Amino acid sequence: MPLVIAIDGPAASGKGTLAKRLADHYGLPHLDTGLLYRAVALAVIDAGLSLDDAAAAARAAQALDAGRLEDPRLRERAMGEAASRVSSVPEVRAGLLAWQRRFAADPQGAVLDGRDIGTVVCPEASVKLFITASSEERARRRHRELAGRGEAATFAAILADIEARDARDASRSAAPLRMADDAVRLDTTELDADAAFNEARDIVERTRGDAA
Repeated sequence: MPLVIAIDGPAASGKGTLAKRLADHYGLPHLDTGLLYRAVALAVIDAGLSLDDAAAAARAAQALDAGRLEDPRLRERAMGEAASRVSSVPEVRAGLLAWQRRFAADPQGAVLDGRDIGTVVCPEASVKLFITASSEERARRRHRELAGRGEAATFAAILADIEARDARDASRSAAPLRMADDAVRLDTTELDADAAFNEARDIVERTRGDAA
């Protein structure tokens, strides 16, 4: 059976880094689904429209092509906030659902990370992980990341952004952020990247062994 690993969690929890490393380890394609929502938001912005224009966001989701995922602007801090806003639009999530499921249907399997992978996109995934960390630790990580890219931002502002995104993602009506009932929770607050990867890999191996 194809190995499909669904990884969910809040912003800056480390899920993206883990997803990439697990994909490399198992030789699987990887999709950062957050980039899809960032690309939708960027398309709305580039069209000179408001992020609160649900119809415009829905059209951008329907017209999204893979080439937009290479735009370096998607990695900017402001795009995370913008993506969180358009991701609350049910039509945007519906428009991107088929896109994500096609990716997950790769015959060899896939690794996807996001906020509703285990609950909505791939409810039958072989392995489901829910990656989390304290909001303060996530803010510290994001602060280091932004500083490394030369982007100016205070720790307090980043923490406020993260807490606001957490609240919005958890309370939205369409596919709110939550841990799937059969997911394994991994708290990375006290773990460095290598330790978190080792824990995640062990969870994958145990889950695969239990299913064999």
